[in-house]
Amino acid sequence: MPLEIVTIPCLSDNYAYLLHDTVGGGTVLVDAPEAGPIAAALAEREWRLTDILITHHHGDHVDGIAALRHGARVIGAAADAHRLPPLDLAVSPGGQLTVCGEDVAVIDAPGHTVGHVAYHFPRTGAVFTGDSLMALGCGRLFEGTAAQMWETLSRLAALPPETQVCSGHEYAMSNGHFAITVDSANPDLVGRRDRIAALRALGQPTVPVALSVERATNPFLRAADPAVRSALGMAGAPDVAVFAELRARKDRF
Repeated sequence: MPLEIVTIPCLSDNYAYLLHDTVGGGTVLVDAPEAGPIAAALAEREWRLTDILITHHHGDHVDGIAALRHGARVIGAAADAHRLPPLDLAVSPGGQLTVCGEDVAVIDAPGHTVGHVAYHFPRTGAVFTGDSLMALGCGRLFEGTAAQMWETLSRLAALPPETQVCSGHEYAMSNGHFAITVDSANPDLVGRRDRIAALRALGQPTVPVALSVERATNPFLRAADPAVRSALGMAGAPDVAVFAELRARKDRF
């Protein structure tokens, strides 16, 4: 049975995620920007936190762990263990772990940071991407290269199209404003931008979102698309060069 997913707003624009096993009773947390809202969500549902998965080391993804970890297993990338909260289980990309009875694939996701990982829950049909693939965007290249992030996005885009993408921030509105400047004739993008505006007007999160929607509308996944290339004046450039130009333009946007 798929795990139940709850999206929890934290800080000014972060998201944490709870995944609950309705049969076994365990609950997994992905990232912990702050403890308060997560503890409140657990208490409201009377759920027991059994595992905490970390995507990367930035404070707005780990600062709540110390207050929440009591009795829970903390899991993160072995390569980043030196700058993560103390780990109970260190994992490596390409490996698997089991939480709440579900096998989870650890995906290499560098670019935003060099030790970033994502977690794919195939039975539940969700991938937790932190600050790599985001709604209509991708993370800034703080430590990694454009080539690394392009490989990360390509790896994530190869997951089943129905996979729900659960990213770490509410950036969809600003990402949509940029996306329309390089893909203005895309009707799927125009429609999605309007839906995002309606959700945010109601204070609703724009994630999770199906990977198929990201593939159709996220310019950072569409470096090979002729319309995007034309907008950039890069018709004959390699995909990674188109992606790098997109990321550079978004940084200046």
